[in-house]
This record gives sequence, C-alpha cells and structure tokens, in this order.
Amino acid sequence: MAIPTYEEIMLPLLKILFDGEIHKYKELEEKLKNVFNLTEEEVNSRRESGVKIFYNRIGWAATYLKK
Repeated sequence: MAIPTYEEIMLPLLKILFDGEIHKYKELEEKLKNVFNLTEEEVNSRRESGVKIFYNRIGWAATYLKK
C-alpha cells in the first residue's frame, strides 16, 4: 500500500483524537500505521532531506485539523 496523503490521514486521526486524551506523535504514528496497514519500511521511508514521509504527513493532517 502507498503511504496515505495528509488528506487521507485526517479522518482516522480525528477519530483517534476524539477521545479527548493527549496523544504523542509516536503513539499516533503507531495507531495510524495499523489503520492503514503500513509496513515498517513504508513508515520509515524518508525524503532526501531525511524527513520521515508518514510522520510528516501526520503533522500536516494535524495542522489542517487545528485550523
């Protein structure tokens, strides 16, 4: 499976955050990895700059949900 876009991450992320608890990004990454059935290789794939793609997209999804 391809790494989901930040738009595809937004709804599952919102469902996870709906419990009202504080979540760390690593915890969100793990839960969303399971939602999208991603492999460790996909989760750990990086851009040339070294930024983890999936982690970055979770961040963008969270940013747009805040707005």
